[in-house]
Amino acid sequence: MVAASTADVLSVEGLNAWYGESHILHGVDFSVRAGEVVTLLGRNGSGRTTTMRAIMGLVGRRAGSIKVGGGETVKLAPHRIARMGIGYCPEERGIFSTLSAEENLMLPPALGSTGDALVGQPMPVADIYEMFPNLKERAASPGTRLSGGEQQMLAVARILRTGARLLLLDEISEGLAPVIVQKLGEVVRSLRERGYTIVMVEQNFRFAAPLADRFCVMEHGQIVKSFLQSELESNMDMLREYLGV
Repeated sequence: MVAASTADVLSVEGLNAWYGESHILHGVDFSVRAGEVVTLLGRNGSGRTTTMRAIMGLVGRRAGSIKVGGGETVKLAPHRIARMGIGYCPEERGIFSTLSAEENLMLPPALGSTGDALVGQPMPVADIYEMFPNLKERAASPGTRLSGGEQQMLAVARILRTGARLLLLDEISEGLAPVIVQKLGEVVRSLRERGYTIVMVEQNFRFAAPLADRFCVMEHGQIVKSFLQSELESNMDMLREYLGV
């Protein structure tokens, strides 16, 4: 079991999760420190996305402990978890076709002054447009008229408008052109420099490898190995076995 540090903004211990009768997560343990980028690696079906959804309370049933900013959340409803300062960007982007790109961007309400340590000020639109110049150019375009890469940028930008400081990013590079993937990598680095804490699920190892401070490898609903960026090279044989990279 992971020993929680006082600097941990997310601490997951003994997490089990179910969809109906299907038992998907089997005692997941990991923690994330403030300002850290942690990447969950694993093959499809290993439990990575279910872990993200379980953190947000979006699974049928969950058991164990999920502490956010030191507060236990495993019994809380999803909207209360989000209000603690977690921004979730799921694999399905959820862009509204009847709204312009800017209207999509402005849709989420700011979390406001909740007193939670992970709730900050919403990122100003000017800062978002500086980070995502494509979105500024396409501000008036219907959301689903954007390219796949622009829609992904919009999905990431949208959670920055809430003021959440802990970001859960699920497969943000999937299916995108290399130039867009490179841009998203720059965005992740920029957010880390701004003090955001990030948990990423990634199938694209080449995208994830240079960005993460720490890696957690999942298999069959459990974390089988955790290691630091400085230990990446010495773990490549293990990663080839588990991921086929």
